[in-house]
Order: sequence, then C-alpha cells, then structure tokens
Amino acid sequence: MRDCGAAELVLGIDVGGTGSRVALASATDRDAGTAVSDRLGGQSILGTLTGPRVEIGPEGSSAPIVIRRLVAAARQAWPEPFSRVVGIGIGATGIASLADDPTVLAHVIAAEADASTAVTIDAVTAHLGALRGAGGAIAVLGTGAIAIAHPGADDGVFADQWVRVDGWGHLFGDRGGGAWLGRHALEAALRAHDKVDVRGAALLAATTGRFGQPSTWPATFYTRSDRAGLLAEFAADVATLARLDDPVAVDLLAEAGREAARSAVAAAAAVGTIRVALTGGLTRAGEVLSSEFGAEASRLNPEVSVVESSGDPLSGALTLARLAAAGGVRPQPGVLWL
Repeated sequence: MRDCGAAELVLGIDVGGTGSRVALASATDRDAGTAVSDRLGGQSILGTLTGPRVEIGPEGSSAPIVIRRLVAAARQAWPEPFSRVVGIGIGATGIASLADDPTVLAHVIAAEADASTAVTIDAVTAHLGALRGAGGAIAVLGTGAIAIAHPGADDGVFADQWVRVDGWGHLFGDRGGGAWLGRHALEAALRAHDKVDVRGAALLAATTGRFGQPSTWPATFYTRSDRAGLLAEFAADVATLARLDDPVAVDLLAEAGREAARSAVAAAAAVGTIRVALTGGLTRAGEVLSSEFGAEASRLNPEVSVVESSGDPLSGALTLARLAAAGGVRPQPGVLWL
C-alpha cells in the first residue's frame, strides 16, 4: 500500500534499438527527499538503470518483454521508492507496428505497479523531451528518421492530436536518418568504384576499409535483418570525412539536414505551429547538418522558429509519466496508449 504522506515519484522508460534506460524522479520535478544522483533535461533524477535493446524476430518486437523486465528491475533496485511511483511513462521504438496491442501492456503494468501508465512511440517521448512539453514539431534523426508534431496542451491536457511524418523504415523512408545517410554514402562509393563519378573516392576507401571489397556488399547487407543499423554505422565515417571537408560527405550531411527540415515543417503545418527543433543522435554528425536544417526550414516557411532541443527521450518519458499521473494525456490509435 502506498504511503500517502511520502513524496510521490514517477518512472520514465526509454527503449530503443541500441539499448534502454530507466529513470526515477519526483512527480513534481523537485527533489523528493532522496539524494539527487543526476540531472536530466533540467530534471532531478533520483536513480537510473540501463537495459537491453529491442530486437526484431519472427514474432515481432521484443519491446513488451524488455519493458516488463525493466519495470521489474526498477522495483527490485528501488523497493521503497517504487512503492511511491504514481505515474509511468514509456517510449519504445517499433511499439506501434511490431508489437501486439500496447493497450494491454499499459493495463498490465498499471495493475502490477499500481500507477497510471502511458505507452507511446519513441517519437512522442523525444518530442516531450526536446520541447519540455510545449507545442511544436521535431525531427528525430537516429538510425531512422521521423518528424512528429503536437499543438500543445489545452487546459493541461495533451489531446489526441499527434501528427507524424515519415518513419517509414529504411526501405521506404526515414529520410535524413543514419541508415538513409549510410545507404546514400554507399551509393556514392559504388559510383566511384564503377568510375561513373570519382568524387566518391574517399567514401569508397572508407567503405572498403569497413566492409571489405564492393563485390561482397550485397551478401553483407541483403541477407542481414539488422541492415538498417549496419548502414547507420557508416554514418560515423561520413561525419569524419565531412569534418575533413570531403565535398560528397559534406553534401550528404547537408541533404540529411534538409530532409529533416522538410519533414518537420510538414508536421508543424499539419497542427498549425511554427516551432521546430532537431534532435537525435545523428545531430552530432556535424554542424552542416544542423545549419542546413535551420536554413531549409526557414526557406520553406519564413515564419518558422527553429529552437534548440532541451532534453532527450528519457526526460520526455518522465514528462509523459507526470502527464499520465495527472490525467494530462489522451490515447491515440497508433501513437499513444493508456
């Protein structure tokens, strides 16, 4: 039974393709009387845990299994504080299309933890982290790419007005993401190999050093279930060459930024906002990507306001947990489940 006199807490969970993280924090974003161990997106964190990545198999995504294990690990790591958790916010990759009905998962966790629980796609928690719960649109560039927008809370409630653009996976979309960048870099390398366009010579050398001779690439990539991640690994080489002023690498990073801007501005227009931001691990690839994002966003809509990202998806998961605890979020098919 929960001690009504003790400070209430929330649990945020971020589950992705490279790993997962858990954070425990005050439900009011203030020190809950426990020693603060960290700061995350401006929030006081009372404890953190890490966990496995999501894997995709014949039966779909492992995200539900990973999430339940993370909740169990949090209960074991913080037995007394966990009894004071009133809200749980979970953002997970692939949860919408590669897992069974997430509503069931939300209900199970809520019952087991005796806490209001919200489960959502990772783009929503990225949005809540980047914009601190304010309205606007963001483009998220990681292995994949997606833009998502919301007009903002009305009377403290985020209604079912989330609009997403792209996020179609590395075969059909994810424009500007790491796999997109890696694939286009490999195409430039092969054009150099075929003597069609020798400007990609530096990319060809880098690709050969990482993956071997071009004749082996079809077998290396086409037979792999994790080829998106493998393609995204090469984004690091593209970033290195861009810092050395290789013109093809610079152009590819610039185009990645422009693609992200196109998605973000489209999402923003759909909900009537002019605030846009860029976030995700690929943003560390180089200044040219971020600068082209801002330039293209302004070209598409001169009234747009490009703002800095304030936090990451884990801080957004904590924001979602607080919203769930306060009844400040509404379910939306394909996006968010309670």
